[in-house]
Amino acid sequence: MKSIKLLILTYIFAYSATICKAQELFHPTMPARKHEVRAVWLTTLWGLDWPKTKAVDADSRERQKEELRQILDKLKKCGINTIFLQTRVRGSVIYPSRIEPWDIALTGKFDKDPGYDPLAFAVDEAHARGMELHAWVVAVPSFKVANARQMGRKCLLKTHPSLLKKLLDTYYLDPGLPGTAEYIADICKEIASNYDVDGIHFDYIRYPEFKEPFPDASTYRKYGRKQKKDDWRRDNVTRIASTAYKAVKAIKPWVRMSCAPVGKYSDLQRYSAYGWDAYATVHQDAQRWLRDGIMDMLCPMMYFQGNHFFPFAANWQEESYGRTIVPGLGIYFLSPKEKDWDFGIIQRELCFIRQLGIQGQAYFRSEFLTDNHKGILDYLRRTYYPHPALMPPMTWQDSIPPSRPNIIQCRRTNGTTMQIAWEEQEKDCGGCSYAIYCSDKPVVDTSNPENLVCVTRETSYTYNLLTATLCDLHFCITAIDRCGNESEPAYP
Repeated sequence: MKSIKLLILTYIFAYSATICKAQELFHPTMPARKHEVRAVWLTTLWGLDWPKTKAVDADSRERQKEELRQILDKLKKCGINTIFLQTRVRGSVIYPSRIEPWDIALTGKFDKDPGYDPLAFAVDEAHARGMELHAWVVAVPSFKVANARQMGRKCLLKTHPSLLKKLLDTYYLDPGLPGTAEYIADICKEIASNYDVDGIHFDYIRYPEFKEPFPDASTYRKYGRKQKKDDWRRDNVTRIASTAYKAVKAIKPWVRMSCAPVGKYSDLQRYSAYGWDAYATVHQDAQRWLRDGIMDMLCPMMYFQGNHFFPFAANWQEESYGRTIVPGLGIYFLSPKEKDWDFGIIQRELCFIRQLGIQGQAYFRSEFLTDNHKGILDYLRRTYYPHPALMPPMTWQDSIPPSRPNIIQCRRTNGTTMQIAWEEQEKDCGGCSYAIYCSDKPVVDTSNPENLVCVTRETSYTYNLLTATLCDLHFCITAIDRCGNESEPAYP
């Protein structure tokens, strides 16, 4: 039944995509969703997205901070609500860690303190804009062999050398060793314990894909227990995901755990993955992670087009087990330096995501969005994301909504503005954010995404009284807990 549904959907979309292309225009056939993940990967590796400035003194430190503020401002304006900030890079991190050294991108040197805490700064700046900040953790790759001597006393080669395997010019954690899952979980626990992150997002939680085999023959002999090697490897990667998930949820249950698997789960009945899939090639049984409840969200890296995208996106959605699917779109291919894709490719993929009811999209990577390649930033701001969106609720974690906000003040601040203030909601799961709605109806329809004005972590809101009076507008406020559950509305 599922394969028939997939085939029908693919044929329907092939026809609609042809119409879109012929018109050379794009108009979403589905309105914007109220609950939608609108994410972007913000890469710190080599300072690709941030930082461009090295923090070597007070002035450069402030310039580095200002760079991030400007990036977040642009992302906020075009509708992004979720930042995947690369936090563990390659065996090094962008926060003061007891486990691993500072990353080179911050100062130009490994293991050098930039003079502030970039992760804490990023969390505060994202939250100030009503956005979520998820710590992006690169799981298995560690560092180049050539960099090992520069990384100081916290380098994995000194602290846990037995966990590492060398492949070509890079050291990797060996997923088959029992200590690897605990090591990665310790990094996640350190982040979750010390920072108010909204999520932890895994990248490269898999085996390397090079033609040269991963050197784990001795590990397999010791721990394989007569399993087929492919099954054993999949179980190893699943153990890493499960151990980290349980460790983080024990500290803060509301932290959304996600990962970016390879974009095609496996071959489909009518569509081949052509030798590059999550399940067989790199041993990621990511759909099992959803079924077993050890991931809250998947962001498959679907940097493809046509039949390499549409049927596989539908397959992820069909096998979501009620969890959140957020296809990753390869907007870097819009660049003339990459594949110079026509923007219509991304438009049709966005159209399909909405038509299929998938709960969001993620963009790789930030610079190609903020630099407005082929007008994508303008398009999102003006057309695809005309209104803010809330994160999809994690009802499997908690389905009880918070109490409605208690409005404590509603007064004119001058002749043309009105300020509303309310008490902070202290629900057990880390506090609340607040949604402001506006409508020309006295009873505001909070289910209509067009009525959503903003999402904020503040406890006050100022609106233009003159506009509200002339247009006969009405406002209400709801509280949203860290799992995404929304309260009943409160009116001034």
